[in-house]
Amino acid sequence: MSGAHRTCFLCGRNGSEDPLDRHHIFNGPYRKKSEKYKLVVDLCHYRCHIFGKYAVHNNPDTMLFLKYEGQKKVMREQGWDTKRFIREFGKDYEAIYMNHIKNMEGQDA
Repeated sequence: MSGAHRTCFLCGRNGSEDPLDRHHIFNGPYRKKSEKYKLVVDLCHYRCHIFGKYAVHNNPDTMLFLKYEGQKKVMREQGWDTKRFIREFGKDYEAIYMNHIKNMEGQDA
């Protein structure tokens, strides 16, 4: 999901102070599909990938957001509907993410 000029997908930094890592949005048994469909993003190694408070491997909300963004991208680019995405990647992350947002908004009330 990154172009020729590499920047962190989450914070937009260019990697000059914190090197950029490639992160497969869908891992485990779906890692090869992440490669196939270009569902790989650049993330700042410390801040956004591994160690930061909101780093994808340190914060389940950030991980869910990336899966939601990955689902939208592959569905748009491949012309898939939700059922096809679930067949390929096992879950409907859009529904999970939207439900999560709804629940978080309810906690603010």
